[in-house]
Amino acid sequence: MRKTILSLLIALTSLVATAQTTTYRAEKEKEHKLIHTKLKVDFNFQEQKLNGEEWLTATPYFYATNKITLDAKAMLIHEVKMNNRTLDYNYDNLKLIIDLGREYKRNEEFTIYLKYTAQPEKVKQKGSAAITQAKGLYFINPTGLDKNKPTQIWTQGETEANSCWFPTIDSPNQKTSQEIYITVPDKFKTLSNGKLVSQTKNGTNRTDYWKLDEKHAPYLFFMGVGEYEIVREQNKNLPISYYVSKEYAPYAKEIFGHTAEMIGFFGDKLGVEYPWNKYDQIVGVDYVSGAMENTTAVIHGEKAYQKPGQLIDQNVQENTIAHEVFHHWFGNLVTTESWSNLALNESFASYSEYLWREYKYGVEDADAHLLEDVEGYKNGQNFDKHLIRFDYADKEDMFDAVSYNKGGAILHMLRSYLGDDAFYTGLKKYLTDYKYKAAEAHQLRLTLEEVSGRDLNWFFNQWFFGNGHPKLEISYDYNKLQKTVTVNIIQLQQGQEFKFPFAIDIFEGNKATRHTVFVNGKDASFILPYNNHPDLIQVNADGVLVSDIVENKVLSDYIHQLKYAKYYGHKKEALLEVAKKQDDKIAFNAIANAMSDDFYKIRILALENIDLINKHTKKAVISKIKQIANNDVKTLVQAAAVETLGKLTDPELQPIFEKALQSKSYSVIGKGLVGLYYVDKKVAIEKSKAMPDEIRKVLATPLTRIFIEEKDESELPFVAKHILSGMFLTNIAKDKAFYQKAFEFIAKSDNTEAIQNLVDDVVVKGNQYKQYGFDKVGVNLLRQMVQFQGKANHSSRNKNEAIIKEAMAKLLQ
Repeated sequence: MRKTILSLLIALTSLVATAQTTTYRAEKEKEHKLIHTKLKVDFNFQEQKLNGEEWLTATPYFYATNKITLDAKAMLIHEVKMNNRTLDYNYDNLKLIIDLGREYKRNEEFTIYLKYTAQPEKVKQKGSAAITQAKGLYFINPTGLDKNKPTQIWTQGETEANSCWFPTIDSPNQKTSQEIYITVPDKFKTLSNGKLVSQTKNGTNRTDYWKLDEKHAPYLFFMGVGEYEIVREQNKNLPISYYVSKEYAPYAKEIFGHTAEMIGFFGDKLGVEYPWNKYDQIVGVDYVSGAMENTTAVIHGEKAYQKPGQLIDQNVQENTIAHEVFHHWFGNLVTTESWSNLALNESFASYSEYLWREYKYGVEDADAHLLEDVEGYKNGQNFDKHLIRFDYADKEDMFDAVSYNKGGAILHMLRSYLGDDAFYTGLKKYLTDYKYKAAEAHQLRLTLEEVSGRDLNWFFNQWFFGNGHPKLEISYDYNKLQKTVTVNIIQLQQGQEFKFPFAIDIFEGNKATRHTVFVNGKDASFILPYNNHPDLIQVNADGVLVSDIVENKVLSDYIHQLKYAKYYGHKKEALLEVAKKQDDKIAFNAIANAMSDDFYKIRILALENIDLINKHTKKAVISKIKQIANNDVKTLVQAAAVETLGKLTDPELQPIFEKALQSKSYSVIGKGLVGLYYVDKKVAIEKSKAMPDEIRKVLATPLTRIFIEEKDESELPFVAKHILSGMFLTNIAKDKAFYQKAFEFIAKSDNTEAIQNLVDDVVVKGNQYKQYGFDKVGVNLLRQMVQFQGKANHSSRNKNEAIIKEAMAKLLQ
């Protein structure tokens, strides 16, 4: 599962306090072992129900038993039989306890037949920040009433939601092979796990038969149904397919086109070939998460859909694609035995994003990605959480920035400590020893110890079974006679005392000498030699250690660090510090020089932070930014340059902005449009209105700003569709204030279409994120709108109030 990382969800989760518990969350006891699951399903679109038949083969795990308990949520159970004999059962709408009629012993298999109706709309269990709903089976526009949305069906099983559409033992420590017969109207395509064996037409319907011989966990079962275009590729003997809407079929290979290369790269890196018979990806409308690694049948949310104007900037789904591919080893082949051990799935999948970017784009790019993940972990309420967590309040709480972000960084530290050879050899052995099985963190540790010969208890105890990270205070004592520097390291964090390898670079000019020390105590000191007095000492020089570091640095230190540091995080830190002192000519020049850095993200940071309204600005600097705007190899850097020039509001720059509007990049177009607005409003507005709808949709943020500042009533319906996301997707105070202003402008207006669009969005998001209290937030927003309309003096007031109150009633149900 790819986490949903939008700040909207972060904002929503902050609305609800998560209670902690001291209950020990053990692995689910294995009273039975699943062997095989055979399903026959069809759908009642009108009532949003599934009609199912199931043949479930199982065996007692060890002890003899005469009953089996299945998870089956909110179902109607019609028949339960074995060998054509009706079985007695008890059912409480969650658990189905079946009397087997006699005692079965270990390894004695039996097959139960069940006929049932799944009712996902009656499921009560809640979702999480990563998976916003948990009803297992989702009907999207089932009756076709919404002409702007396709009819689809898709499933989402993690954590324990597939038992909402078929009875099973819904636990990650179970493994079963499967076959599914899916009957749908002939116009629909279907997707499921494994191979499409056959298709049989029956009048206007068709039955597709899907089969997966290898065993995987029940939460990885998947069905997808819809009017899709299927775009196919081949990686050696492995078929790869992309299920997309007709509109995006021409771009499917550009969106998903690295998939085959990823599969090959990860297989080579791990020494274990891709273990399944195909790899398909499907895009689900209104999908409840970012993506999900269903075995051989990955589903992505609509964020995956991108046009060439977006893809030229960056493929925002690329990391997610890598994440889900890697899950086919870590999570699908070897599965966490319990949700407490979720890191065995998600930390590895998160770290795969680093591995892919390191291979494809270089170490600096990968380091930048990992730093963003670590910053995401630090910015949340995560310090007290263990990576392997046996005391969570709810299993859904495990899908957080510890299991994902911090977990990936911990694996990076482990790789650094062991070295690549031992690390990958250990992973190969782990995957081989536990393939098609479930595992826990101790088994990973023991495997890596067996391969490397090193004891790793200390590492796992503090990083896997402990919480937090080192908070270090660094100081330096120089001995000029002996030409040594003593590096003093004090751990300031409360509680756990960490030990760790620590890289220290001593810079003499542009040359850095690397020293790796091992910190083993709350207070440690290391004496290191130098030839000439150091220009800079860089601790955590490789950026590997997850830590907070406090040290006294002056401007000259940061300028040297910006110019010569190799690790992206240090360059970023230095740039932001130097940017605060641009009244100093040397500091200003350092920022200006950083606009030519080899790494594009540093160029962007320099452009975003350079102060052009100061005494040191020269025409040469402006000229350089113009050149970047026109010629940088990265369109995102071009966009940043155009935005920086736009801050000058200089009419002489109008040709730059007009040229930007001819770019293939939507980012460049958007920044050019805003820049043009502040030098020639009339032309900018004409250009805004003339843009194709597909570009206007992508450029909603800059267009919203222009239309609101112009108080353009005709564009309010367009603006209204994007207000709510804008209010919650930004953490910048001035942007929040702007969107609040836009909200109030629409809420007071007589534009009924805009009012309708805004309240529709409030209702959709209120229901989608109800478990985070957003329904209550939505009601408060609607109440504000009623108040604004009540004070308004226009003819549409009563009609608008009625629309708002109707929406409020929906959220209050």
